[in-house]
Amino acid sequence: MERQHTENLFRRYKGKVINVKCVSGDSYQGRVSEITNDYICLIGSGDIEGSEVFIFFAAIEIMMPVEGTTT
Repeated sequence: MERQHTENLFRRYKGKVINVKCVSGDSYQGRVSEITNDYICLIGSGDIEGSEVFIFFAAIEIMMPVEGTTT
């Protein structure tokens, strides 16, 4: 049930830009494009425009929405 709550949280932010910090210490920023029951896909807006990053829910420590961004 824990993953279902996480999945529902990310569905609220689909199409919006978020920051994600992982337990490994890495940070990612991108637009939420795909959500499954195991991972999310962020489309990057950094160095490589349009690059995809897949992050497993178990690796996520913090998620923060970026204010002022729309779809």
